[in-house]
Amino acid sequence: MDTQQGAPRIVVGVDGSPSSQAALGWAVRYAGLVGGRVEAVTAWEVPGEASWSAPAVDAAFDEEEAERRLVDEVRSVLGEEPASLVHERLVHGHPVEVLVDAAKGADVLVVGSRGRGGFRRALLGSVSQQVALHSPCPVTIVRPIGTDQ
Repeated sequence: MDTQQGAPRIVVGVDGSPSSQAALGWAVRYAGLVGGRVEAVTAWEVPGEASWSAPAVDAAFDEEEAERRLVDEVRSVLGEEPASLVHERLVHGHPVEVLVDAAKGADVLVVGSRGRGGFRRALLGSVSQQVALHSPCPVTIVRPIGTDQ
């Protein structure tokens, strides 16, 4: 339990996919049951970005627009009332690294079974699989109801 705030901390990865929307809904329902708080985390990185060189610049990436889209996604999935209980974070970095880092000190990390990339028939996406292997806290992997994902 997160002793700093006194409430269980639930971190959820959000990327706009049906799986992440289901994960967000699950995280909020769980937080309601345990009196917890939800931190919705979206990771972004520039394709081809290399850590050994100067940071790449993606002229098409608009951080403010990405933050607005994250807030809008939370509201569209949850509505206005529960969305006020969710703290949104947009973090630069690889999704696995960002989520594993965000999960430090959390009670649970929630991710969708498959994100935007990957193969249609894959049981787990690469991010959910890697997060499950490296997370510092328990992980819940959520599949969207009524889809073949």
